[in-house]
Amino acid sequence: MIYGYARVSTDGQTVAAQVATLTAAGAARVFREVASGAKTDRTQLRRALDQLEAGDVLLVTRLDRLARSTRDLLNTLATITERKAGFRSLGDTWADTTTAHGRLMLTVLGGLAEFERELIRARTGEGRARAKARGKSLGRPFKLTAHQRQEALARREGGELLSEIARSYNVSSSTISRLTA
Repeated sequence: MIYGYARVSTDGQTVAAQVATLTAAGAARVFREVASGAKTDRTQLRRALDQLEAGDVLLVTRLDRLARSTRDLLNTLATITERKAGFRSLGDTWADTTTAHGRLMLTVLGGLAEFERELIRARTGEGRARAKARGKSLGRPFKLTAHQRQEALARREGGELLSEIARSYNVSSSTISRLTA
């Protein structure tokens, strides 16, 4: 039997296109999941792997739908192999564990993908460090100006209700409760 696995990273995305592609490629059942690829404990992937029996195939639209790191990929492929099943990626035709060539290519290219991810992470970190050095503020901007924060703190210390202070600045009362001197 051919099983499909469709995954998206966020709730704002949909697995519909992946499901249609997997079904058209012969998947009898498609496991759907909304979870980060960096997360190794994914419920629907675990269920898909538990269903596999000898001769079955797990099918994905692209390799990155299955794993983000070489270790995760190799662990998942080892589980598939232990069950005497195969793995295929539709978008990455070289990713086919039913052949020796496919197994070799998966190992090599999975390593290259992880290397690329590490390079991106390093470049992003360097960019953030340069921005901080230039005095750029990273993260979400404050809802209240420095003057408003001081004013709200004084009102809070004066015993005024958090909800009243919050309403006057058009913020939530939790924003006011988190303020520190």
